[in-house]
Amino acid sequence: MNNTGKLSKTWWIVIGAVALILIYLMFSYNNFVTLNQNINGKWSEVENQYQRQADLIPNFVSSVSSQVSVETKFVKDIVAARTAYASATTALAKDAAGQQMNSGISAFVSAVAENYPVLQASEGYTGLRDELAGTQNRITVARGEYIKSIKSYNVAIMRFPARLVAGMFGFGAKEYYTAEEGSLGTPELGAGVLP
Repeated sequence: MNNTGKLSKTWWIVIGAVALILIYLMFSYNNFVTLNQNINGKWSEVENQYQRQADLIPNFVSSVSSQVSVETKFVKDIVAARTAYASATTALAKDAAGQQMNSGISAFVSAVAENYPVLQASEGYTGLRDELAGTQNRITVARGEYIKSIKSYNVAIMRFPARLVAGMFGFGAKEYYTAEEGSLGTPELGAGVLP
């Protein structure tokens, strides 16, 4: 075999290897983009459910207020959390305010159940309460899916050799959401809170 044939064969091997590397780079990059967009989509669903909850709060408060003239700390806390959610600009701030809405609603429902059994029997109140409870369940599920999507992304960018590609294109690890201790606590129910 002559030198031209060996050179030609070597050249094709180099071209093939470069083509495989480029295909791998393209596949890895597209996979990271897909996983990153999945995280954004999952967070969007969390925000969607928080917004649904925030939209139900005025009806809930109105339903209670129309049947019982009550302006309690619970109502103020729920309205304040809803306002904080509406004005939040970061995902962490929105999530913290959303969790405060959840806690406030739960405490309010418990207080109403203890002090106003007649209101518990009201069809309008129970319907809104059930809608809020369903929304809180959907928030929990959506947050779980969001966390799973972060895990999938982080695992993908940390595996070798994908880790090299991720670093080359600027794909960094995403942080998991962790609540600060005491930030999601339920307000204490005390005697005489509701008149």
